[in-house]
Amino acid sequence: MKVNFKLNGSQVSYEIKENEYLAQVLRRNGVLSIKICCNQSACGACTVIVDNKPVLSCSYLAIRAEGKEVITVEGIQEEASRIADFFADEGADQCGFCAPGHALIIHALKEEYKDKMPSDEEIKSFLVGNLCRCSGYQGQLEAVKKYLKECIHG
Repeated sequence: MKVNFKLNGSQVSYEIKENEYLAQVLRRNGVLSIKICCNQSACGACTVIVDNKPVLSCSYLAIRAEGKEVITVEGIQEEASRIADFFADEGADQCGFCAPGHALIIHALKEEYKDKMPSDEEIKSFLVGNLCRCSGYQGQLEAVKKYLKECIHG
């Protein structure tokens, strides 16, 4: 069976098995920023954006992407690089395994709060699903706040 969707702005058509997850399909087709880590939707390393919402692709059946728009970190490379700079400035970057998922979550957060700065609790509610085993979460929170402040207030 085939699934057709827009991936990072380009229309794609992939051959899939009916029980295959989006993370598997994307990785098989060269999207290697998607990490398959826990396979239980617990770590966030497989995060992608589907129709403007963060999705854990290790538990999202690929067929559900039919006709939708999917964004991976490859689709927001410039923004992901800027986010990484903020993380580095706060000492909140380490091995980088969680970085693609974090970049996508932060992108979604920025889109959700285009006109107002979210509270610490609102930011944390977005970040809670992306685990980092190397860095402290306080530095990440500060990096996200500074990044969003720049984006929202210029």
